[in-house]
Amino acid sequence: MADDTLTLSLDSGGDVVIKLRPDLAPGHVERISTLAKQGFYDGVVFHRVIPGFMAQGGDPTGTGMGGSELPDLKAEFNAEPHVRGVCSMARAQNPNSANSQFFICFDDATFLDRQYTVWGVVESGMEHVDALPKGEPPAKPGKIVKATVA
Repeated sequence: MADDTLTLSLDSGGDVVIKLRPDLAPGHVERISTLAKQGFYDGVVFHRVIPGFMAQGGDPTGTGMGGSELPDLKAEFNAEPHVRGVCSMARAQNPNSANSQFFICFDDATFLDRQYTVWGVVESGMEHVDALPKGEPPAKPGKIVKATVA
């Protein structure tokens, strides 16, 4: 069976279990899974955490400017709404520039719909996302201790 959950063990208190949605974004789910299995996300911080909006991470440089060495992904925009717990890919101005950075919505952010690729939804542990230190960037950013796919 395909890998269907991504678990992010956060230093803010525990595990965030994310249900992967290859039905919405097969390429993005494959990328996230590949990077997680390689240990790419281990130790990576949430560099942009905006209360009432979202927590963004997945950049190994912690600046919001970095990514993996893999090529950028083609956009897989879908109709899934950006609501609390939804996981979506961050990107630059170019729609086809998503690479390794992602964000988890704290609240409804439906103005992002069909412009960013939704690839998963938090099934449990959203309180640990809520507990991440806030800021752009936070003074002491919260980090992913380990990312695992199961």
